[in-house]
Amino acid sequence: MCNLLIIGHTFPEPTTTAAGTRMMQLISAFQEQGFSILFASTASVSKKSEVLSKLNINTQSIELNNSSFDVFIKDLSPSIVLFDRFITEEQFGWRVAEQCPNALRILDTEDLHFLRKAREEAIKSGNLVEHANLFSETAKREIASIYRCDLSLIISEFEMELLQTTFKINNSILHYLPFLVENISEENIKVLPKFEDRNHFVTIGNLLHKPNVDSVKFLKKEIWPEIRKQLPKAELHIYGAYAPQQIVALHNNKEGFLIKGWAKDVSGVMKNAKVCLAPIRFGAGLKGKLLDAMMYRTPSVTTTIGAEGMNGELPFSGIICDDVTQIIEASVTLYSEKEKWSKAQQQAFKIIDKRFRRASFLEDFNTKIEALQNNIKSHRNKNFIGQLLQHHTLQSTKYMNRWIEEKNKE
Repeated sequence: MCNLLIIGHTFPEPTTTAAGTRMMQLISAFQEQGFSILFASTASVSKKSEVLSKLNINTQSIELNNSSFDVFIKDLSPSIVLFDRFITEEQFGWRVAEQCPNALRILDTEDLHFLRKAREEAIKSGNLVEHANLFSETAKREIASIYRCDLSLIISEFEMELLQTTFKINNSILHYLPFLVENISEENIKVLPKFEDRNHFVTIGNLLHKPNVDSVKFLKKEIWPEIRKQLPKAELHIYGAYAPQQIVALHNNKEGFLIKGWAKDVSGVMKNAKVCLAPIRFGAGLKGKLLDAMMYRTPSVTTTIGAEGMNGELPFSGIICDDVTQIIEASVTLYSEKEKWSKAQQQAFKIIDKRFRRASFLEDFNTKIEALQNNIKSHRNKNFIGQLLQHHTLQSTKYMNRWIEEKNKE
C-alpha cells in the first residue's frame, strides 16, 4: 500500500546533484508525516543512485507512451502524486488525472527550466542575462504544467516573485520550499579546520549540468590563470561526476588546474578548502555548492546569478561580483586575508539559520498539504485555467501517446 507516488525524472543521486539532495529532503519530509512512498521512474538505477530500499521505499520502473502505467496507477490509487520536474508531469500527468482524479498532484520544479535555458541562450548570443527572452516555448510548457498541478514547489524566492509578477500566477498554487538543512551543532562547527589549516580553491557540481560546464571553462580561460599568477602555490580542485571529455582535457598539473572527478564525501572536500569558486554565468534555482560551502564554513566567490535566492537581505558569506577582474580580485583577497575570510565565514551560520533551517519550513508545508487534501475540489475550482489546460492536454496528449504506443507495437 502506498499513499505517495513520486514519479522521478531520474532516481535520486544526492552525492552527484543538488536535485538528488532536494529529492531526498522531500522524501524525508513526507516520511516524517507517515506517508508510505513508492518511487517510479523511466530511468535506470545507477551506481550512484540512493538505495531507496534501505529507507523502506519501493521502486518501480515505468515506461513512456505505454498504457501499462494506467493499470499500475489505478491499482496503486495513491492519495498524492509528486512529479519530479515539469517534464514528468507532461509525460504522466494526464494519465494520473484520468485514472486517479482525486489524487493531489504536486510538481517539484527543482528550478525553472525555462529561466535557465533563456539565460543560457542569452550568454551564447553575447547578451546580458537580464535581457534573456523568458517568453519561450519551454516557458509555455513549464507554466502550463504548473497550472495543471494542484501545487508547485518553488525552491527560490526570486522564482516565486518571477512567477507571481511577470506571469501573474496565483500564489494559491505555488509554495516556496528551499533546501532544508538540519541544525549544525556548535561542536561540529568548532572542529572545522581554521584559516591556517585550509588550502587551495574548490569548485564542485555535476559536470553534465550545462551551467557547471560553462563555469569550469570560464575559470580555465579567463579567471584561473590570473589568480595563479598572484597565488602561484594555490591549486583549483574541480570535483563533479560525469565529466565530459572536454572538461577532463582541461586538467593541468603545471597550472594547478586539477579535475578531481566525483567526490563521494563533499564534507571532506569542502571543509579543507579555503575558498569555493562558483562563477555561474547562467542557471536558475538554488546552487547546492554554495549551500555546501556555507555548511562547512568555506567562503565563496560567486556571481549575481550564483547567489540568487541564497542570502536574501543578509550579507553573503563571501563576495558576489560579475566582472572578471573583480572575480579575480575577490578570490585573491578572500584567500589571502584572514580577517575578510573570517568575516565572510561568520555570515554562513546566519544565512543557514535564517533562510534554510528545516524546522522553519516543514510545519507550513505539512499544513498546506493537509489543507489541500481536505479541500481539493474547492481548490481546483479556483484554478479554472488549470482545469482548462488539463482538459485540452489530456485530450491532445492522450491521443498522441496512444498513437506512439501503437507505432511502438509495429
